[in-house]
Amino acid sequence: MTAVYISDFETKAGVTAEQKAWAVAATVCDPEIPVLTIEDLGILRAVRLFDDGGLVPAVQVTITPTYSGCPAMDAIRDDLKAAFHKEGYPSVHVELVLAPAWTTDWMTDAGKAKLQEYGIAPPSGRAALGHNGPVRLSLAVKCPQCSSLNTKELTRFGSTSCKALYVCQDCKEPFDYFKVL
Repeated sequence: MTAVYISDFETKAGVTAEQKAWAVAATVCDPEIPVLTIEDLGILRAVRLFDDGGLVPAVQVTITPTYSGCPAMDAIRDDLKAAFHKEGYPSVHVELVLAPAWTTDWMTDAGKAKLQEYGIAPPSGRAALGHNGPVRLSLAVKCPQCSSLNTKELTRFGSTSCKALYVCQDCKEPFDYFKVL
């Protein structure tokens, strides 16, 4: 597909229409963790413009849920459509892709830092996808409040499926941990 330039300024800056469209999609926040954008979370996979016969190119956004049954996907789809409509794109298609499966390795470093600042321990380590060796059973999770590693898992499933509930044994504060997947 040939890139379409939106304005003279963007042409001079070398910004393509697809880059502008990606930037629009990247502003959409996760409804469950509003400090993270879908780009930070790593679920924004692709943004493509195509001609559907209208005056303005149509947009196709591809996202991958953190879990196959993630209830936030409907809200994210609606938020993507609203963001593109606000920017003048009347035709927006959101495609949900389950393969390859999302992994916390796709989260940006900025996203992990935002989680920490928000009071959620970011995922640590790397996902064990395709790993054939032993899998670590215990995990030291750093408290996002006091940075202690003296923490304890209270329940494997926290406020959402992708988080576990922990408590710090030092500062006694409970906190969510974004699990490594």
